Amino acid sequence: MASVGRSSSTAVGGIRIQLRALYSARLRELCETGHNRVYSRVQAPDQKFARPHVAVLYQALEPPVIGGVRKPKKPGGYQDSGADIAYNLSICGDIEVITPSPDPDPANDVGWCFPDTEDGIMQALENGATHLWANTVLFTAHPLQASKAIEKYESLVQVVGQGPLVVDKYDDKRYVNDMLRRLGGLTMPKAWCIQESQDVAKLDGASYPVVAKPVRGRGSQGVKVCYDTNELAAHVKTLLISSLSIILEEFLEGEEVTITVMPPTPPQTKYWSLPIVTRFNHQEGISPYNGVVAVTANSRAISEPELDQFYALVAEECEKAAQALRVAALIRIDARRFKDSKDSQFALFDVNMKPNMTGPGRPGRDDQASLTLMAASALGWDYRRLLKKMLNTSHSLKELKALRPS
Repeated sequence: MASVGRSSSTAVGGIRIQLRALYSARLRELCETGHNRVYSRVQAPDQKFARPHVAVLYQALEPPVIGGVRKPKKPGGYQDSGADIAYNLSICGDIEVITPSPDPDPANDVGWCFPDTEDGIMQALENGATHLWANTVLFTAHPLQASKAIEKYESLVQVVGQGPLVVDKYDDKRYVNDMLRRLGGLTMPKAWCIQESQDVAKLDGASYPVVAKPVRGRGSQGVKVCYDTNELAAHVKTLLISSLSIILEEFLEGEEVTITVMPPTPPQTKYWSLPIVTRFNHQEGISPYNGVVAVTANSRAISEPELDQFYALVAEECEKAAQALRVAALIRIDARRFKDSKDSQFALFDVNMKPNMTGPGRPGRDDQASLTLMAASALGWDYRRLLKKMLNTSHSLKELKALRPS
């Protein structure tokens, strides 16, 4: 396990200056690039359209069983965040939003997004969509990857999201974490994989407390800190009802942060991270699911005076992880300090391929800023600005279908 010793005050001060300079440079880029530069890559495939025609997809399909594990489907299929995205883009004067309902109600999640079925996607395309926003869980057999009917549009339509074959593999937390460990240069917690027949009392090198979680999970569902063998055995038994294997990790007791990493898009040539968001008010050692507690109640962006060398290191490691994974869209990576001390290093413990993208704008949604939006707000971006930046990361469906996991 990698560790970093206490640095001198001169070194810490230098890193703080570098981080502040980075934040200032991004703020200048925000002011100087202007609106048109954001859309340098967002061109309608059909020249009769002078602006993007965006259709947002929601999760209507049940995720398949992969490796003996089915990722839980979110109730509502992300229609809440999909409606937030579609509504906010619809009030941008330079973007057209295509919806299944002719006049969807901003107070209602329904009617803003198309189902991610073959019929739903074809309806969006036939209604003139030039851009599909894949606000859903993708996999190898998903219509965006496998449908022959949709294939006819693969060179014409742009997609905001990851490659389906990539997500199919990277939604397996064990696969991703093992790959990042092999890469080297990244700080990770100790971890074990429990198979159905294994005895938790015989784990090699494990010490309590440990965190037990599903291999393919959603948010903090099924994640639990276990303080002894009996508690762990009981939780493992529950998790194994729906999974052939689960992950155990050493419990990281210090500060938790989350970092959104953006893919390279002009003028950026490398993966780059948004400002760091710190999390607090954990419940039984775990950040609660955002559907229960809004992240605005337990998270905030780190301010410039708080920046230190460990924040710099974790941001660099997250960018390195994104580069290794070669993701096509933004991702969010969670990390936590080993100890409850500002002198403790962070370890990466979870890679989220489809971060929650809720945001304010619709009635009753003022407290629904996502963690990624909280990070973007520290750069001076509002929700619509963030969505436009994300729209600029789109690729042709043909490009995304060709992507393979590392």
